[in-house]
Amino acid sequence: MAVTGDETEFAATGDMPTYQIRTPTSSLPQGVVMAASPGSLHSPQQLADEVTRKREHRLMKNRDAAKECRRRKKEYVKCLESRVGMLEVQNKKLIEELESLKDIYGGKTN
Repeated sequence: MAVTGDETEFAATGDMPTYQIRTPTSSLPQGVVMAASPGSLHSPQQLADEVTRKREHRLMKNRDAAKECRRRKKEYVKCLESRVGMLEVQNKKLIEELESLKDIYGGKTN
């Protein structure tokens, strides 16, 4: 059963609030208590096994994620090393070009 108060009547008349009794909307007979589903009732051993299984699954996923992270990092570092190598070659060529231009123009500045 549910009890509700009618606050608007109380404010308008200054009397005590009126209450209405409503019948429950459930189709269960009175006195019947709904039990938890059988799948949710576990023994302590089952709960411990479930916790262990979830922990092992989480650790396995973490290992896989760490492995993938290390692989991506190695790939990134290789890419950077390759770029450094190309830039060093380019820098060496530019220095040689600068030296040859200095030789041609005699290093004169105006």
